[in-house]
Amino acid sequence: MPVPDHLQTRRLLLRRWQATDAAALQPILEANTAHLRPWIPRRVAEPVSLEQLIERLEGFSAAFDDGRELRYALFAAEGRTLLGEVSLFPRGASGRVAFDAADHLEIGYWLRRDATGRGFATEAARAMLDLATTLPGMARVTIYCDERNTSSAAVPSRLGFRLAGAIIESAIVPGDPPTPLQIWEYVLDQT
Repeated sequence: MPVPDHLQTRRLLLRRWQATDAAALQPILEANTAHLRPWIPRRVAEPVSLEQLIERLEGFSAAFDDGRELRYALFAAEGRTLLGEVSLFPRGASGRVAFDAADHLEIGYWLRRDATGRGFATEAARAMLDLATTLPGMARVTIYCDERNTSSAAVPSRLGFRLAGAIIESAIVPGDPPTPLQIWEYVLDQT
């Protein structure tokens, strides 16, 4: 399944993560831990050593190559400032699967605190939705977001997704509370 290594929008460059991005990403994670921790998985939000971050990004790149997930670093088109991430995850009835076993896709995104409120998440998610329409066999696209994160929930609403349901996700880390998630859905035109 050929997918682009990078995409350009009006204000953003979306480029697959590279190990060399670790030096720019590390201070962003350190400065934004409290901002990100409530909303995205700890394994993505938590700051780690530069060596561990390089390994993480190499894993993202391998998953991209293997068709297990498409994670793009978000850069401001002018200046190439790293702003966050947008991702496209293949899903099936059992959860996340490889693209060749998927029947729908999930968009994920996060932004550093000082990049929020300017429409970057919506613009990046729109690029992922546009990419999703080019992938064969996909019936719909979903966005899962914590119902307490009203800024994040505004993104699928702006893009024409409909609120399809809600679930309570068990805590991954012992002692953390369960997470109330909204499931937003966009049905793809199969014609």
